[in-house]
Amino acid sequence: MRICVILEGCYPYVRGGVSSWIHSYMQAMPQHKFLLWVIGAEAKNRGKFKYELPSNVEEIHEVFLDEAMNLSTKGKKQLHFSETEIEAHRKLIHSEEPDWNVLYRLYNTKQVSIMSFLMSEFFLEILIEISREKYKYISFAEFFHTQRSMLLPMLFLMKQKIPDADIYHSTSTGYGGLLGSMASAVKSKPLVVTEHGIYTREREEEILRSDWVKPYFQDSWISLFYMLSKCAYSQATSVTALFTRAMHIQEKIGCPFYKQKVIGNGINYRAFELVPAKINNGYIDIAAIVRFHPIKDIKTMIYSFYELKQRVSNARLHILGDTDDEQYRDECEDLISQLNIQDILIVGNTNVLKYLEQIDFTILTSISEGQPLSVLESLAAKRPCVTTDVGCCRDLLDGTGYDHMGRAGICVPPMHSQAIASAMEFLCKNESERLRMGDVGQRRIYQSFLHEDMINNYLQNYKEVVDKWQASALS
Repeated sequence: MRICVILEGCYPYVRGGVSSWIHSYMQAMPQHKFLLWVIGAEAKNRGKFKYELPSNVEEIHEVFLDEAMNLSTKGKKQLHFSETEIEAHRKLIHSEEPDWNVLYRLYNTKQVSIMSFLMSEFFLEILIEISREKYKYISFAEFFHTQRSMLLPMLFLMKQKIPDADIYHSTSTGYGGLLGSMASAVKSKPLVVTEHGIYTREREEEILRSDWVKPYFQDSWISLFYMLSKCAYSQATSVTALFTRAMHIQEKIGCPFYKQKVIGNGINYRAFELVPAKINNGYIDIAAIVRFHPIKDIKTMIYSFYELKQRVSNARLHILGDTDDEQYRDECEDLISQLNIQDILIVGNTNVLKYLEQIDFTILTSISEGQPLSVLESLAAKRPCVTTDVGCCRDLLDGTGYDHMGRAGICVPPMHSQAIASAMEFLCKNESERLRMGDVGQRRIYQSFLHEDMINNYLQNYKEVVDKWQASALS
């Protein structure tokens, strides 16, 4: 089977998280061929892969959103749309669940010029109408350019050549979900959507915290991403989530219940099980296995460790992982310097399996997560965790919904430096509890989070999806 995996903003350009997951996922399915259809932000990253692609990856198709800015305005033609096509565009601009098949036909099949539409009188008339209704006191020029910037990536993606595959598998909704929906509709092949985090909620949090979206346009941007999620959910034959609570959120956003399934993550337990106990070196060593990105809230981690150092002088923090956001990393390093904190080591990419040998416990301070692999790996190595209460971190540490073994770490509110520091202090000062939690965590991973079980679940899901699609085609 040829599986087209659609990825946005991660593999193969960034390490960790979804990237690590998809890399091991494809390696574990040598009987299938994979095509990668990847969406990146900037064309300067073309071909700059941080992974050696598995041997069963046959093709990679790169799409960079900044290239949409290079579209030519030359030779634009006067457009004449039918009433159905006008209504589809109007709903797209209003983020009101348009008839996507009409838009796919126009921009992918017929290859209608994007700039011809964005410079048309029809487009201008719709914007004037919206401006009078919602933005009377906002500069029309500002509103006009905001709307163009919202529409351009979607229209640009709809123009992309669709790779041939037996099944399309998007690892998010959003822009990746749009590509997957279009491919499924145009090629008449099934679509599977897997969400590691709830894409719409993550974008909503990002927009509300951002400086690049003006407050009076935030609702419009958020509505756009909700529309894209509904687009993916509507076209998909199967929508998977990592845990039950995430599945319920998908349903609230608009995913039909009958399409939903929970398939949790899994890790290579055997490798992490063999990590030896740490040899006492006089320090309490804490690791953050995390990429530098604002959503990981490393600044709060730094403030928390600063407070911890006032209470536990021999604590040491190791930050392992890639740099996803250079500016954010610089800000974090500046904060460490300003606070004059000792014993923070920024290690970068390293062999996590080997590095865990010198670690007592781990920490994760994200403001949004799904089911973090770093937590699963830490627990498998008998290292308890301090995490923020995001995604299913509390369930992983408390065992809720999995078992009654007890706690494998401490879960605290996000962005609460005092609570994080106190949780770290407890694990630093209570070795017996630290070891007991580590033992619970390892047993929990063995019981519920094996990589081979995860792969079998996805393979079974593919089979069910293909069977349903074929049955539907025959009916």
